[in-house]
Amino acid sequence: MSTGARILVVDDDADMLRLLSMRLHAAGYQVSAVASAEAALAQLAIERPQLVLSDVRLPGRDGLSLFDEIRQRHPSLPVILLTAHGTIPDAVEATARGVFGYLTKPYDARELLDKIQQAVALGSQSASDVPADEPWREEIISRSSRMAELLAEARMIARSDASVLLRGDSGSGKELLARAIHKASSRARKPFVAVNCGAIPEALLESELFGHMKGAFTDAVANHKGLFQAADGGTLLLDEIGDMPPALQVKLLRVLQERAVRPLGSSQSIPVDVRIISATHRDLEAAMQTGQFRQDLYYRLNVVTLTLPPLGERREDIPLLANHFLHRLAAKYNRRLSGFAPEALKALAAAPWPGNVRQLYNVVEQVCALSTSALVPLALVQRALRVPGVEVQTYADAKRRFEREYLVDLLKMTDGNVADAARLAGRNRTEFYRLLQKNDLTPGLFKADAGGLSPDDDSGKSPPPKGADA
Repeated sequence: MSTGARILVVDDDADMLRLLSMRLHAAGYQVSAVASAEAALAQLAIERPQLVLSDVRLPGRDGLSLFDEIRQRHPSLPVILLTAHGTIPDAVEATARGVFGYLTKPYDARELLDKIQQAVALGSQSASDVPADEPWREEIISRSSRMAELLAEARMIARSDASVLLRGDSGSGKELLARAIHKASSRARKPFVAVNCGAIPEALLESELFGHMKGAFTDAVANHKGLFQAADGGTLLLDEIGDMPPALQVKLLRVLQERAVRPLGSSQSIPVDVRIISATHRDLEAAMQTGQFRQDLYYRLNVVTLTLPPLGERREDIPLLANHFLHRLAAKYNRRLSGFAPEALKALAAAPWPGNVRQLYNVVEQVCALSTSALVPLALVQRALRVPGVEVQTYADAKRRFEREYLVDLLKMTDGNVADAARLAGRNRTEFYRLLQKNDLTPGLFKADAGGLSPDDDSGKSPPPKGADA
């Protein structure tokens, strides 16, 4: 019996596409139907289904090529292929590549529905079926389809105790994702403990992780439980695991193998039950090649890998995050801020964000502290982003601005002498006076010594009568 799962059907035969859609609808499934691999990939970018059902022979890219692309983008999404020209070698190859099912046309309707039911039951939940307000992921603000896919996988992984390696640039939200996995797991009522392996000196990191006994070293004035013991029954996040010193990697590997820690200065091992999530922005494979990271430890930690996309690759989240941070910070600083001006929000969405979500938070905090209006203006956002403001003027405004600045420069050069300024401008004195009056400029204000006028200086005189010439 169907649970209303969403299925994407791909077939260039309009009659077959209509028939499959009708049968799946009748079985209680939600169906999106497209006629090509390209259309299928476009649909996947909009909304992730729980299953893809595709013909093998498609215009342009075939069904196996489409499967390869889906596997790269959505590793947990099951795919069933249909073909009118199936052979045993084709089926073997497709299964070896990871295709969930391979059926030959004309297919048996009951067999197809059974295969679909199996795929939906084993596959991860649809991204659209992961409610944004669920408590386990409430700290992760996103409408991105890539993040929705990632969260669907994270929730499925949370059901097991497998070690998880989180990859992603600094500031992309690895600790938030680790917390979400912990909250979605059976360990949610137990502690979540995070430690940055690169922020603690090597001499102290071992004690922080495994604990020490009184007298183990000079400053050990009392017994100290390490973070492994503090996280017993729960989850321990080893952030920036790539920065862990090689000597400590050996001891960590032993703890993971024996599921017990031995505090410094103790001869007794203490059993611990901890789920390990590690995170890094480094290339651990390259570190293994250079001997900076142990291969055996890498495979212990990297049972499942999740990769967070940088903020620049999920720009649809930027306005959502910016407004969320603004409202939270406005409450923190007791400021009355209603949002961002449209131009300001566009500037945020277009910025490069090398520091990812952490950088966005810092920018919003700065504009929150400095804004004097309820609506955050573009200029303030540009200042926080260290982007020069660009003022787009109309031609008429630009012309007026240039004219005034030009006249001011002439009066400065001639010490307020109108006759000299008019000659430099190539205009008669009457016309020049009109320009000065139009721009509300008083020549006498530009004299170095405004207290006295020379006999030849007419800068303080009234303009000549209309029609007069110099």
